[in-house]
Amino acid sequence: MAPLDEKIYAFIQGGVAIVAASRRAHNVPVIARAAGCRASADGSRVTIFVSRLQGAELLDALRNGAPIAVVFSLPSSHRTLQLKGPAAQIDPLEPGDPERLRRYAGALVADVCPLGYREALVRAIVAGEPEDFVAVSFTPGAAFDQTPGPRAGA
Repeated sequence: MAPLDEKIYAFIQGGVAIVAASRRAHNVPVIARAAGCRASADGSRVTIFVSRLQGAELLDALRNGAPIAVVFSLPSSHRTLQLKGPAAQIDPLEPGDPERLRRYAGALVADVCPLGYREALVRAIVAGEPEDFVAVSFTPGAAFDQTPGPRAGA
């Protein structure tokens, strides 16, 4: 897959809802919400931030070599992109990532609250101290437009 272009790069790092998925043994699915994203400058690598506690099953599956699929969806428009990778690497947060977590929460609030949701609820969904999170990085091998409509799946 070619590196992410600037529009996708901006989209996945904005106020999108992010859910990551993988599988345990016997193809049992596991999912976790992510609280932000960092993409490499050249668009070839994507990093999401996952809570160690809430994402424990997902992180275990990834440590065991399972593939990863991540959905990025903008609640106000339902624009949705899915990225898949054959494997993921789990690391501590880098300098700058705690600020990315804070910016992400603010961007998600800005998109979701006009739809009628309370700010406290939206912030609670992505709450956590930076030390509670790990960085999950992968190289996308496939991308799919999952926005509802005639192009879904393209």
